Amino acid sequence: MPTTTDFERMLRGVSLRVTRPRLAVLSAVHDHPHADTESIIGVVRDNLGEVSHQAVYDVLRALTTAGLLRRIQPPGSVARYESRVGDNHHHVVCRSCGAIADVDCAVGSAPCLTASETHGFTIDEAEVVYWGLCPACSTATRS
Repeated sequence: MPTTTDFERMLRGVSLRVTRPRLAVLSAVHDHPHADTESIIGVVRDNLGEVSHQAVYDVLRALTTAGLLRRIQPPGSVARYESRVGDNHHHVVCRSCGAIADVDCAVGSAPCLTASETHGFTIDEAEVVYWGLCPACSTATRS
């Protein structure tokens, strides 16, 4: 688990100023993968006290733009954030409760799937979302 010093190093590595809100958001996303913005705001407020929604939104945008976080938004879901960046992975989403987990790339390196037609695009990523029921929801459905 990264430390505050690690987070400071990450921010400086992408030429971002080290601020308490940035550190708190990085820590929240590392501790709560696939969290939505409201959940991140709650964790940051528990850590820092009062901080505005806009400040957290701004930090999430800056950290995502800098490549320190990844924003995902499965169909029908609010935006969620994760700290697993720099690799090519996908997600599995529970149709019932919305739980999300990482799934390593199905085949090889990015984009890991070959499009049947590129239409002139230079493809560098394929995003796959697997859908199903998580273990808890599967058990509840059978009961």
